[in-house]
Amino acid sequence: EFLGLHLPPTMSRPESTGHASLFYNAKEARKYDSSSRMIGVQREITERAIELLRLPDDKPSFVLDVGCGSGLSGKVLEERGHVWVGCDVSRDMLEVANERIERKREMAMGGGSGSDEDDSDGDDMQLGGGKGGGDGGGRVSAAAASTGDLMHHDMGTGLPFRPATFDACVSISALQWLCYSNAKGQIPKKRLTRFFSSLYQVLRRGARAVLQFYPETAEQAILISECAATVGFAGGIVVDYPNSTKAKKHYLVLSFDRSYKAPKGLTDGSLLGRSARSGVRVDREEKGKKKRPPKKGKGGTKTKDWIMHKKDTQRKKGKDVRKDTKYTGRKRPTRF
Repeated sequence: EFLGLHLPPTMSRPESTGHASLFYNAKEARKYDSSSRMIGVQREITERAIELLRLPDDKPSFVLDVGCGSGLSGKVLEERGHVWVGCDVSRDMLEVANERIERKREMAMGGGSGSDEDDSDGDDMQLGGGKGGGDGGGRVSAAAASTGDLMHHDMGTGLPFRPATFDACVSISALQWLCYSNAKGQIPKKRLTRFFSSLYQVLRRGARAVLQFYPETAEQAILISECAATVGFAGGIVVDYPNSTKAKKHYLVLSFDRSYKAPKGLTDGSLLGRSARSGVRVDREEKGKKKRPPKKGKGGTKTKDWIMHKKDTQRKKGKDVRKDTKYTGRKRPTRF
């Protein structure tokens, strides 16, 4: 049984309501960006993702923000002195993010004061003297200027960037959307594979990716990990505070280094890792002995237990499997 691979029962999952672009409409985007709780959570998660990326301190990095939403994670990247490009499937969320970027650019060009409910003057001034902030004479302009850019794009169709473009990639609360089929022809496994394959191409060798996500089930975590491993990534899922209902977070940490091992989560509890064929592992907690899969009968006969286990395995891998009926695994009276 996996550690906490679900949201608290009191929380609803927007992924099950339909396409992300429909859920995050203009009203929801404004609500999302103005919520002090959401802003705080996004900041905390983004800071943790940047920590796991281990970016160099002596120079700014070019970071891809997948599922950037209203730009809350991009704001944190800017404060750390990095240049970023964000893509999202919701135009309304991108509109909110673009407004923030334009406000900061106008402030930088005009040198005047501007209002931003979640962009404090203190944060801006700290950025000016940090990495990528330029010389002392341009402190105010560098603090106000935005280093981000935006693109409207569905990550499930692959990332439309040139090979080896980015130094790193972050994604906050977006990856789990690819585990749902919200339109005709959408197959989660194909969309995940297409995304990870393109991510492998657009990252520079030596780069890392940290993707925070909320899996609804253990099967989703396995599917995500297997798709990442299939295209060549190494790494694993880092679970922070696995015993906490509210603070629990899952980070898929990916690297090109075949010997790379994902760091431990923020907890003192021990996590047992299950290694995948290509190196991406999923952390889990085992209770009791591991059950062995059913065996075939005499002469290689496929028993009902064996058939049911096989179908469950195929479903976990995201494959199309026929529904179980009263005839599934039914023994025939005679041979054809």
